[in-house]
Amino acid sequence: MTKKFNFIIKTISFDEDYHPSDSTRITTNFANLARGNNRQENLRNALRMIDNRFNALAHWDNPNGDRYAVEIEIVTVEMSVDADSNEDAFPLIEILKTNIVDRASGERIEGIVGNNFSSYVRDYDFSIVLPEYNRDQPTFSLPENFGELHGKLFKCFVNSSVYKENFTKAPIICLSASSSKTYHRTGNYHPVLGFEYLQNEFSSTDQYFEKMGLQVRYFMPPNSAAPLAFYFSGDLLTDYTNLELISTISTMETFQKIYRPEIYNANSQAGARYQPSLKHADYSLTQIVYDREERSRMATKQGKFAEEHFIKPYKAILEEWSANYAH
Repeated sequence: MTKKFNFIIKTISFDEDYHPSDSTRITTNFANLARGNNRQENLRNALRMIDNRFNALAHWDNPNGDRYAVEIEIVTVEMSVDADSNEDAFPLIEILKTNIVDRASGERIEGIVGNNFSSYVRDYDFSIVLPEYNRDQPTFSLPENFGELHGKLFKCFVNSSVYKENFTKAPIICLSASSSKTYHRTGNYHPVLGFEYLQNEFSSTDQYFEKMGLQVRYFMPPNSAAPLAFYFSGDLLTDYTNLELISTISTMETFQKIYRPEIYNANSQAGARYQPSLKHADYSLTQIVYDREERSRMATKQGKFAEEHFIKPYKAILEEWSANYAH
């Protein structure tokens, strides 16, 4: 009989008083900002950037550019292999939930869940499995079934009663465009998402997220420097309101400006044909301290954590469950 997994959702506000919990992945963008001597100034500046960007995009009936504020919750999803006990719960993923405060009406509007995506198992796949598989190989390739377990775990969560009790719409994950791919601007223009771009081929991240049941489209919002990758199920353009989409753009573009300024805080916009580059020199730095080297270094460490505390101890259970998972 296949195991039934149990999901537990925990939330904490991402505000200027935020302190990462012991179970939060250190490489998570928002956790990285919330440490060190500049912790509170970092958080305050990042939140101000998000609000300013939101109001710039939601400019209608907003003459002073200060009508809206964005509230952010960090959502930690823990998974228990034993559905009758949460004692062995593993921190499976972390995502963000946005809410929008309309200062003019006093209304609090639900935003989008997803946005950032952080996963120990993804760290394991990309930092442990992939390098090991490609060691001493003449050409880079993906292992058979690469990302299938992770994809099924994600789909199991999104289809669970726990997800549906807490969130009303399917998630959108918003990430950086790949620096190894080339993007071409199309004539398709959305008033909030901006110009759509098409990539020359799918990246390994695109393929990985496809295993999670998510397709990708690339858009460069008005006055952005580069296109963003939007991973979603359903219809990106019709399933969400403009304010919901703006909450994701303003939040995730801010993070990208902080930790990929060469691309998203470049001093010139992407052209009709565009290849992102972290070697691009003409860009501006934000007033926010961010340790990008530590983030890369820690991914391997946290991949090993997933291997030791989740993949190896539950190997037989996970393999049997994955083989029988129907969705």
